[in-house]
Amino acid sequence: MDLATRSRPDTEVASRLRRAYGFEEVSLVPGAVTIDPAEVDTSVGIGDLRLEIPILAAAMDAVSDAEMAVRLHRLGGLAVVNLEGLYTRFADAGPIIDQVVAAPDGLAAGRILAEAYDEPIRPELISGLITRIKAEGAAAAVATTPASAWDHAELAAAAGADVFLVQSQVSSAQHISTSGRVLSLADLTGALHMPVLVGNTVSGDAAGQLMSQGAAGILVGIGPGAACTTREVLGIGVPQVSATLEVAAARDRYLAETGRYVPVITDGGMKTGGDIAKAIAAGADAVMLGSPLAAAVEAPGRGVNWGMAAPSPTLPRGTRIQLGERLPLEQILFGPAATTHGTQNLVGALRQSMGALGARTIRDMHRVEMVFAPAIATEGKSLQLSASGDR
Repeated sequence: MDLATRSRPDTEVASRLRRAYGFEEVSLVPGAVTIDPAEVDTSVGIGDLRLEIPILAAAMDAVSDAEMAVRLHRLGGLAVVNLEGLYTRFADAGPIIDQVVAAPDGLAAGRILAEAYDEPIRPELISGLITRIKAEGAAAAVATTPASAWDHAELAAAAGADVFLVQSQVSSAQHISTSGRVLSLADLTGALHMPVLVGNTVSGDAAGQLMSQGAAGILVGIGPGAACTTREVLGIGVPQVSATLEVAAARDRYLAETGRYVPVITDGGMKTGGDIAKAIAAGADAVMLGSPLAAAVEAPGRGVNWGMAAPSPTLPRGTRIQLGERLPLEQILFGPAATTHGTQNLVGALRQSMGALGARTIRDMHRVEMVFAPAIATEGKSLQLSASGDR
């Protein structure tokens, strides 16, 4: 640290460096009322859709394909399929996924994916993917990056998509570039007759501007996912509890100013029912899960997960991770739980948490008291932690 930095007033340093909190550092505080978990309401509105459970599957090739979209819809959630992934480049992505699974290490898997993502996107596969989902009576939610948003939006709308997600590593209302056409979110949301979700951000100011440009939902989170390398490679991100609190506060201000409620979706970094409950208590209306759902036997990743198709061909596209035990999707979401580490029966755990906290609805959870509790996972747990292999 140089002398100039050391001589700054503490208030100046604090304005540049603030404390931020993740899921393992906070806890939820029960109040004076409890509710029967069978009587809580976990439903949430996303655009024109009403989801029975506040769970979205991430737009990752190992997590969401057309079949997963149908399965999750039938269980009350929503899967988002990536329009720039394998399923719009290959009529049959199975052989590519088999190669990724069989690759001897993450670097080899990355080379396979880089080559696969260099193949052109085929418009007829976009239309066919959405048509297959809709033919099964499921909602079709699709994602793309800002650079392709206009082209893919037209194809998605024509095929009958229900939700359109514009997703990038960092979303902002103002993108500076001289290399090509810059997406106007206001123009896109005004032209499309379906809700446009936007992500990802960790900034209240950016979220407020995105809402003012017509975003129907905001995704929160930069780099928290198990398969994401953004925080390591680029050095950016904010722990999810603090990021969600900030964006939710912007949502509440926007609601007071305009009367329009914009759902907040915490994306990534959650592996247990307790993490999901904390995200919702921080202000999220729903959560987007990647690796927890990639572990389902029905997921297309065959027991592994990897990062999304990143826009840079010269930086890592996330890393391949092995998911270990695979279980039916319904058991992951609704139990029964065969272990004690909180990764099974995620919705059941959320319902139990809501009941214990006296929150009848998702919006009620936003008023639950939270405390900074860095020892919450270890206090009095020495014997349990030493026997973690038995859990």
